[in-house]
Amino acid sequence: MFGKSINLIKVFGFQIKIDISWFIIALIVTWSLAVGFFPHYLEGLSAADYWMLAVIGALGLFFSIIFHEFWHSYVARKMGVPIRGITLFVFGGVAEMEEDPRTPKSEFWIAVAGPLASLFLAAAFYLVYNLFITLETGQGITAVFMYLALINLILAIFNLIPAFPMDGGRILRAALWHLKKDLRWATQTAANMGSIFGFVLMGLGLLNIFTGNLVGGLWYFIIGMFIRFVAQNSYRQLMIRQSLEGESVRNLMKKPVYVPGDISLREMVEDYVYRHHYKMFPVREGDALKGCVTTRQIGEIERENWPEIMVRDIMKQCSLENTVSPDEDVVKVLAKMNSNGLSRLMVVQDGELKGIISLKDIMAFLSTRMELEGDQSFSGQ
Repeated sequence: MFGKSINLIKVFGFQIKIDISWFIIALIVTWSLAVGFFPHYLEGLSAADYWMLAVIGALGLFFSIIFHEFWHSYVARKMGVPIRGITLFVFGGVAEMEEDPRTPKSEFWIAVAGPLASLFLAAAFYLVYNLFITLETGQGITAVFMYLALINLILAIFNLIPAFPMDGGRILRAALWHLKKDLRWATQTAANMGSIFGFVLMGLGLLNIFTGNLVGGLWYFIIGMFIRFVAQNSYRQLMIRQSLEGESVRNLMKKPVYVPGDISLREMVEDYVYRHHYKMFPVREGDALKGCVTTRQIGEIERENWPEIMVRDIMKQCSLENTVSPDEDVVKVLAKMNSNGLSRLMVVQDGELKGIISLKDIMAFLSTRMELEGDQSFSGQ
């Protein structure tokens, strides 16, 4: 979902990050407040004043989204669901859960926490807005609090729409899961609602484009496409998790192809990369595992320097990021690959390399299992 992100701050153990794409929406929000909302609500201010209010308003929105996602994360952690962190991106923010909630009750409370937090902020900002009016505080700062109360109310209502992946869609999934005791059916139903809602937004976007609101229409259309994409993939991801759950790395790992640490990068590319077509190789000197080296690392070095640089000079040491245990659940391995941007991991036990597990091998196993079980629902909705 995300591209390059920047670590911002850590709050109560949650790492808050900003995806590069978020700066797009930050600029658009600030611009729209400076040239649209505040000039319409307040007349007679200078352009610099409007831009100052817009920056404050955008920062308030930034805080509101973090607050919303923080409470998702906090409740998830209380319910025993591991959280990697909170990431702000072009469409808002998301609490990155490492696994799905295990019960309908935990799914419900995790989902409802965000909208409740936004409603709390809407009420708090509205009270401050009324207080400033009573005290006859400056119109500018009063307008900022009115905007923040309004935007948090909209954020809560929008997220309560019963369409996955919205919070309301997760609440719907929790209710259906509780009623029928069938997570797969509940997810499919909520995801179908998400697909329908995505189509509605896309249609609304096209209508706005044809009636002259090009920018607004494009945003509706893009958000609709995003919601539809996530909704459709949520069911497939559940199918993958359920099909792989309980499968250990030991059953899927393959014999590793080692690279000596004392050969040059040119030798490695010619004798190993072009021959085996792997993107990561474990490095061994004698009988000892020293680390690993990837094609990405080699690609960052000028080709003319390959003959002079040894593999040991650029290899990465073994760590939790590039290794797994033979008894690790494959579902958790997929999550680690996605989190670290790796398609191959070393399988290590007691400091000894036991094998290699790759994304390609996992997906091949998954495809074979589904074909044997005759499950056609994975192919689409």
